[in-house]
Amino acid sequence: MNLTISGHHLEVTPALRDYVTGKLDRITRHFDQVVDVKVLLTVEKQKEKEKRQRAECNIHVKGSDMFAESAHEDLYAAVDDLVDKLDRQVVKHKDRITDHHHSAPKRMM
Repeated sequence: MNLTISGHHLEVTPALRDYVTGKLDRITRHFDQVVDVKVLLTVEKQKEKEKRQRAECNIHVKGSDMFAESAHEDLYAAVDDLVDKLDRQVVKHKDRITDHHHSAPKRMM
């Protein structure tokens, strides 16, 4: 899995990098065919205080691409919300590609 964490208008500290990496491990527990993950953390220069911190993520898995974004006044809370959204998408994708059809029972003659 290729992981890219970048920041826009902020410096990505090692503690923040470890936090994001630890949270994204939850996604790989559900679905191990994750190819590429790109995370963008931004601080917007708005006048209002709430929802200034944003976290966006693009995930490339086998067969699909997924995107999620979250905004909050705390960057760690934005990352938590982002991972929750991505986790739901990955579980739904895994359920969609899993074959749920059972083979027909053989007839006894």
